[in-house]
This record gives sequence, C-alpha cells and structure tokens, in this order.
Amino acid sequence: MHGESAYGLWTLVILNSVIFIFFAFSFVKPKTKSDWRSLGAFSAFVVALFTEMYGFPLSLYFFSGWLAERYPDIDFLAHNNGHLLHTILGFEGDPHWDPLHIASNILIVLGFFYFRRRGASCTGHNKQAPWPVRVGTRAAGIPTLVLFPVLAVVYMRLAKREEQVALKEFGDIYRRYMESTPAWIPRLTTDTQNQT
Repeated sequence: MHGESAYGLWTLVILNSVIFIFFAFSFVKPKTKSDWRSLGAFSAFVVALFTEMYGFPLSLYFFSGWLAERYPDIDFLAHNNGHLLHTILGFEGDPHWDPLHIASNILIVLGFFYFRRRGASCTGHNKQAPWPVRVGTRAAGIPTLVLFPVLAVVYMRLAKREEQVALKEFGDIYRRYMESTPAWIPRLTTDTQNQT
C-alpha cells in the first residue's frame, strides 16, 4: 500500500531554486559574459538538485523496475525511502541518522569551516563573510552526478580565464599568490609565511 508521496512538490522545487539562484545572483552580481555563463551553470545545477529532492528523482525513474522487483514491499515515493543507498545497503531506522548521512553532514560542516577559514586567510579581512546555509538533506542522484563533470569542466575553463584577467590586472602580486596557493587541491596545512 502506497502512502502519500513525498515527491511531486514542484512548488518547493521552484521556491528553493529561486531563493538559491537569487542569493547567488546577489552575491556574484554578474557583469561579464563569463559571469553570466557561470551563473547559468550554477542555476542549472540548483534546479536539477531541487528537482531530484522534491520533484521526481531520475534515479527512481531509471531504477524503478529493478527496485520494484528487488524491494516489492517498499514505497520508494515515501520520504525516508528516497534515500536509496540507505535502503540498498540495508541500513535500518531513520535514514537521517545512518552512517552515510552523518558522514555527509560532518563533511559539509568541515567544508564550511575550511572555506570560511581559507577565505578569511586569503583576503586578510573577511571575518564577517556570510555563512552558507544547508537546506536540503536528500542524497544526490543521477542529474547531480551527470552535471558534476559538466560543472567541473565549466568551472576549470572559467578559472583559467579569470586567472588571465587577474594576471593582467595584478601582475607580479598575483604571480606570487599563484606560487603560494595550489590551484585545485588545497594544502591540509597552513603556511603562515606565505600568507604574510
């Protein structure tokens, strides 16, 4: 027996997408073609993410036949069962308290602290940076996985273009910054000499 579906909440998809895209727009204030492209890629990611969370997950669509055969008694349209890995890996109880969910929350919090600290140390004065807020809790699905490499390529190309702009504008200062700061993989230790 199927209960009330936790999906098909298109109002939430639209509302959350608008809030996140508006926040990104007000933070970035795009001016160049490159800025608008970047905002467009981020917006596509946000819409896909909230469609997966509240609309209808493509992972359920693609695997519905296999899931119905393998788990005939489970209503995958119920909120808790939308955490597919929780069910597939055989965890019991509330999926928000399974090891995967707890580990993801810990990584998100550590990431916030890392970027907040890194941002403050790079700018030297960013002590009052806005704190990011995490709204969704569902695991990423197929659209997110498909968009990830696309966004990675888009942002790598964008970073190269912005690097050239920064080199033109700041010259040797930016070259010194490039020598002391890794481009993609952050250092786990802070070199205080390079920050002064």
